[in-house]
Amino acid sequence: MAERFTVMLDACVLYPAPLRDLLMQLTAADLFRARWSHQIHSEWMRNLLANRPDLKQADLERVRDLMNLHARDSLVSGYETLIELIQNCPDPDDRHVIAAAYHAQANAIVTFNLKDFPAAALAPYGLDVIHPDDFLRYQLDLDLARVLESVRTCRARLKSPPKSVADYLDTLEAQRLPKTVSELRRYGAIL
Repeated sequence: MAERFTVMLDACVLYPAPLRDLLMQLTAADLFRARWSHQIHSEWMRNLLANRPDLKQADLERVRDLMNLHARDSLVSGYETLIELIQNCPDPDDRHVIAAAYHAQANAIVTFNLKDFPAAALAPYGLDVIHPDDFLRYQLDLDLARVLESVRTCRARLKSPPKSVADYLDTLEAQRLPKTVSELRRYGAIL
């Protein structure tokens, strides 16, 4: 069996719950292998708590723990000594993502912050960078049936309040996923 495409999910794609939920569902469906680190978890949780005082630290820790439990071998450690070796990274605070991705033998980093991960910084480590909209759109091309089932599962989990297909797709579009949503709208009748 061929090794699944492996991606390091940057904190910015784990921050919004709708996107995080969809990415988790897709990795649970074995479409790709998701990886992250304690440092990435800390970053998305810290930023979410800073912007959403209505949320509780314990609830986010539960989400983190469930992510680690349900995505096999997702939590990367042992990369910390590589951080200082990373060169050409515009923001030194992002070097840990590259180091973790390299250590995890990831194929790419999925992030909204493409400018923070230029080709010159990633090429020595055999990594690419992919916007989440492009990444999800690729997943549709690779296995339409499993992606549609995953989207349907995510939408069905929303109970308080439930969301119509149109509302759910609007929510995803608000996550800066216009290409993905445009394609998903074609299958609205079965979502």
